[in-house]
Amino acid sequence: MLLLLLLLLLLLFVTALLVPVSSSQQQQQTTNNELGFIYNGFHQSATNSLISTDGVAEITSKGLLRLTNETKQQKGHAFYTHPFQFKDPSTRLALSFSTTFVFAIATEIRDLSGHGIVFVISPSKTLPGSLPSQFLGLFNKTSNGDPSNHVVGVELDTIYSSEFNDPNDNHVGIDINSLASEVSAPAGFHVDDATAYNNGGFRNLSLISGDPMQVWIDYDGSKKQLNVTLAPIDVPNKPKIPLLSLSRDLSPILLDAMYVGFSSATGSVFTSHYILGWSFKMRSTEADAIDLSALPKVPRIGPKKKSKLPTIGVPILVAIFVLLTSYGIYYLVKRRRKFAEIIEDWELIYGPQRFKYKDLYIATKGFKEKELLGTGGFGSVYRGVLRGSKTEVAVKRVSHESRQGVREFIAEIVSMGQLRHRNLVQLLGYCRRKGELILVYDFMPNGSLDKLLFGPVGSATLNWGQRLHVIKGVATGLLYLHEEWEQVVIHRDIKASNVLLDGELNGRLGDFGLARLYDHGVEMRTTHVVGTPGYLAPELARNGKATKRTDVYAFGIFVMEVVCGKRPIFGAAEEEEEEEAVLVDWVVSCWNKGAVLQVVDPRLSGGSGDVKEMELALKVGLLCSHAVVNARPSMRQVVQFLEGDVAPTPLPANLDSSFYCGMPFPQFGEGFDHSYPSSSDRGFVSMSSVTDSILSTGR
Repeated sequence: MLLLLLLLLLLLFVTALLVPVSSSQQQQQTTNNELGFIYNGFHQSATNSLISTDGVAEITSKGLLRLTNETKQQKGHAFYTHPFQFKDPSTRLALSFSTTFVFAIATEIRDLSGHGIVFVISPSKTLPGSLPSQFLGLFNKTSNGDPSNHVVGVELDTIYSSEFNDPNDNHVGIDINSLASEVSAPAGFHVDDATAYNNGGFRNLSLISGDPMQVWIDYDGSKKQLNVTLAPIDVPNKPKIPLLSLSRDLSPILLDAMYVGFSSATGSVFTSHYILGWSFKMRSTEADAIDLSALPKVPRIGPKKKSKLPTIGVPILVAIFVLLTSYGIYYLVKRRRKFAEIIEDWELIYGPQRFKYKDLYIATKGFKEKELLGTGGFGSVYRGVLRGSKTEVAVKRVSHESRQGVREFIAEIVSMGQLRHRNLVQLLGYCRRKGELILVYDFMPNGSLDKLLFGPVGSATLNWGQRLHVIKGVATGLLYLHEEWEQVVIHRDIKASNVLLDGELNGRLGDFGLARLYDHGVEMRTTHVVGTPGYLAPELARNGKATKRTDVYAFGIFVMEVVCGKRPIFGAAEEEEEEEAVLVDWVVSCWNKGAVLQVVDPRLSGGSGDVKEMELALKVGLLCSHAVVNARPSMRQVVQFLEGDVAPTPLPANLDSSFYCGMPFPQFGEGFDHSYPSSSDRGFVSMSSVTDSILSTGR
């Protein structure tokens, strides 16, 4: 009994010691009047209850605040449960505050990521109506830029979005009510002690390296200055020079009570965004330091490698080895020959990620016909699922049999390897093996646009809002190619069959097999005519020179194709009772009759707003398809027309048909190569020196 009594007293003593500590921790985290908090990892259930999550965000069993998981097109939010007082009650001025946190972005595919992380100060913990992808789970198209948001954010963005004037696809920015940052800069830090590093000065950082990095965000209420500093966690001290500095009084932006937290989003690549530790403090310009040694480790993405060592004894292993050595050598030689690949010097310079043929073979189930998505002018495309990550991809298989196949393969590698835009089909990687060339893209679940435009009667189609969204998306993608990338890219084969639709019916321009690159300010040299009949600008037949304006001409035909629901050359091949006709001629004829809306696809119907948009789209199509080169607008003007920012150039009531004559199939003579079209790529025209042209311009 005495022993039992002593044990009971000891238990009560230990409990008395523990309760005050737990209560103190609880009070520090939950009291609304407290000045801040600190998380050295997210291990304790009591403190974790003060982190409010939604979307795909969660706190893992390893003590990580995981904002997104391995899913596409998702968002996640995590906020401290209680708001803080951000304004002085007497002066109504914004108070000083400081926060620091350690983050890591782990991505499945090297050099590709699913957007980034934003530290957010917001009136709400839920950010209602926000969207993933380029909106980072923070705003949507309507709310972005709205002064009533009262949101301050610091974004760690890993995708280039031209609509927000991003400097690149690896940057840090300070956002106020909008994702168009007030100030931004490529990710990196200023070295305090240059002698400690080989380079000294400023060092670049890759946000998607998977390595933990620390961010400091400090606002001085008296100086009205917001500083942002970034550094890897192996840097012993916070750099003295901030990466970003914004002089701005936040008093009009911040409300009295505001929440602090994080927002993150994914796009088309599996990515996980983590917060490892977090410290926040009001009325101070220096948050409490995080104990870096106590932080959890960042997990790797993808399945963990399992040991393949058998549990068989050494004598049995030796016996099996002796018996099967000959067969094993024969099997390995045969297998290596089956999956042998070709690697050349140019691939080390231009190529993005290289996939193993074995992985693509397994992903497509041996390139089985039931996985075949379609066959075009450059080869066959298969659906595949990468093992381990379960990522859906589209795998284009091109044959070495013709030299054209090699040229087109290299052209896509060169022109698409570094292009990043939401309205372009993302090239994920490639593979070469014996007589095969293989490209790997994002999988587009809704296929090509022409299948929805020209499907059989009674099949699914797009409504007008969806068609206009696709037109605007392709226009934005072309603007990026012509003006916003580091080089000028002339696509040279814009048509409905080369526009693919993702899961949200966003239009993405693909098939860069005919693309040409050259430096800004350099005139493109004359070449052979390539493209698809019906989309070829008239001047191509005369000078053979592809320019931005020849792309604009093809885009104009594409716009009319989408609005009218007819191919550029239609009639006899589609409807037996009609003679073959040219789409642009038909649109001009109806325009001159004052009945241009008669050309609109009869499957479309809508209100007065839709009718005005249809008429605007047809005007843009006619402007772009003008036979006079200088009469065509640039793609920047086209985007402005479609967005309603600028009124398009007025068209006369009676158009001169000589300036809108539809181009017939060209007469193939000297300087032309003609490849017979496949069933899904009617009337394709190619050239005999694509590779030489591409590799001799701009690269």
